[in-house]
Amino acid sequence: MKANQVNIKNRRASFDYEITETFTAGMVLTGTEIKSIRNGKASLVDSYCVIDNGEVWAKGINISEYFYGSYNNHSTRRDRKLLLNRKEIARIAKAADDTGFTIIPLRIFISERGFAKLVIGVGRGKKQYDKRQSIKEREDKRNLARVMMK
Repeated sequence: MKANQVNIKNRRASFDYEITETFTAGMVLTGTEIKSIRNGKASLVDSYCVIDNGEVWAKGINISEYFYGSYNNHSTRRDRKLLLNRKEIARIAKAADDTGFTIIPLRIFISERGFAKLVIGVGRGKKQYDKRQSIKEREDKRNLARVMMK
């Protein structure tokens, strides 16, 4: 796969959360983890981020073991440190301290320089009626596009 082809998304996040801010962070990975990500063998389902001692950690990201990894393989759901500057961490911490806000991983991609990047978002959980509204808007857009095609 080419660098721009790796694009692992958390599709559930946009449905369950109203994202207010996004940040792009680097990830501290081992050699077999980056190889698995380049093969597209990662999942962001049920993952979240926490701030601990001024550091942002991603928890619950599932990066499958590399097939040719032998004894050097990594554990699939270990906590991974995110690389952000101090100002970004302060903004994320301030936003996440508000009631109802959480930090959600949205997307993993490979940058032009070959590094794995994680897009995280600060979002508020949607209520059931908000989700229904999102579904209605999506169906309205689809119907409008259908009418315009005719």
